[in-house]
Amino acid sequence: MKKLALIVTLFASCSVWAAGSIEAGKEKSATCAACHGADGNSPVAIYPKLAGQHENYIEKQLKDLKLGATSGGKQGRYDPAMSAMAMPLTEEDMADLAAYYASIPMSENTTPENVVEQGKELYLAGNAERGIAACVACHGPRGNGTSLSGFPKISGQHADYIKQQLQKFASMDRNNDLNGMMHDVAKKLTEEEMDVLAKYVGGLH
Repeated sequence: MKKLALIVTLFASCSVWAAGSIEAGKEKSATCAACHGADGNSPVAIYPKLAGQHENYIEKQLKDLKLGATSGGKQGRYDPAMSAMAMPLTEEDMADLAAYYASIPMSENTTPENVVEQGKELYLAGNAERGIAACVACHGPRGNGTSLSGFPKISGQHADYIKQQLQKFASMDRNNDLNGMMHDVAKKLTEEEMDVLAKYVGGLH
């Protein structure tokens, strides 16, 4: 029992030590504010809102973006601007930034009335005939994803950014998704369907 208690204590201590610092992340986020907003709610629709995103998802993306830069785009996730920004970050920096942005509420968004019917059908049921999986299976009924499985929160996100990422997954310009699941879905979507889904998830919160 003593050994077990010691192991649990050590594990807990390591977990606390490894967690990012919200305060440190806030200080380090100054360089991110130009694109992602002072509070992580980007005012520009092509840049993602980071506020309210799952901590481990943000951290993974930063690591993947840095790997994309160091591997010349052969591994991880490569984006000319963000990979360059991620390059100088240490693992501690990434953990701190992730903790900070995860602690802030994401600003609300809305779903345009003209996409509700088609968007709801695609999101909840997909399209069995075309082999399109339902988005709800991974991102949940409210688009909140799940932290443990690594599926991101997409509810409230900018429609322009969501559509852009669907296009990148479809073309394999972005391929750091788990088991290629997003590529498998996105490559079967039409441009219109991408647009509809991107707008639909905004108001799922």
